Amino acid sequence: MLTRLIAAQGTSAGGIGGGSFWHRVFNFSDYGRLLSLVHNSLLAGAAVALIGGLIGPFVMMRELPFAVHGISELSFAGASGALLAGTDVVAGALGGSLVAAFLLGALGERARERNSAIGVLMPFGLGLGVLFLALYRGRAGNKFGLLTGQIVAVDTPRLNWLLGIAALVTVALHVMWRPLTFASVDPDVAAARGVPTRLLSVAFMLALGLAVAGAVQIIGALLVLALMVTPAGAAMHVSASPAMVTILSLIFALTATLGGILLAIGSSLPISPYITTLSFLIYVVCRLIGVWRDRRGWTARPA
Repeated sequence: MLTRLIAAQGTSAGGIGGGSFWHRVFNFSDYGRLLSLVHNSLLAGAAVALIGGLIGPFVMMRELPFAVHGISELSFAGASGALLAGTDVVAGALGGSLVAAFLLGALGERARERNSAIGVLMPFGLGLGVLFLALYRGRAGNKFGLLTGQIVAVDTPRLNWLLGIAALVTVALHVMWRPLTFASVDPDVAAARGVPTRLLSVAFMLALGLAVAGAVQIIGALLVLALMVTPAGAAMHVSASPAMVTILSLIFALTATLGGILLAIGSSLPISPYITTLSFLIYVVCRLIGVWRDRRGWTARPA
């Protein structure tokens, strides 16, 4: 697959017409041989889909899609800075994500101040990342991958990083699941009942920062919402049960991620468009199901 990708980048002047276009998008020749080369990619995709599916419902309940994008921009800045410095890119992405997550989490539930901070952080992070990439003189593919994902380049050390992030986020969500659900649904009542909503806000944002840093490695900083938001948004259109929403969000995230990888194995294109397209199609189908349910008098929480 890597050889085919490199060759395609040098012969991409054929335009988008005719069979060559579809051959580049869907090419299943030598599929079995190529499938054996993406073992790490499938494991990494499953790990990122797991944390995206678990954390996505809380992102929707707490109205934080904008925050996800803001964190991803700082993660991009950290990763590009690490690339320029010649250090570990995953560690750089984690550093940028955690700094952004802590700053946003410290604002608690004050949505207006939080959104203002995100509006400041996003262009700063993106601009800083672009500066670092402009100064970087290495392979152009490394630059492109930070923005749109580079799952074909998941080696064993990076896979171990991603598996560790997935395990840490999963454990953190398990520990704070009940109070976090309460604080997400009704923060004022939760605070009155003694739930430490400020501490939960910071802890959740740090977990979100870890999740975003992992997702950036797979799908890139520009498209991270396809795993952190879209599956949960789709699930909320077909169920109002928090447990079922989480289960469906997990299924949708895994389907979009692993399905995107499997479709893209034989192509010469990045994997991220396949993942985002599948995620969007799942959302559209769930949205139509939600409309049908509403017309029949059933209810499902919109997103």
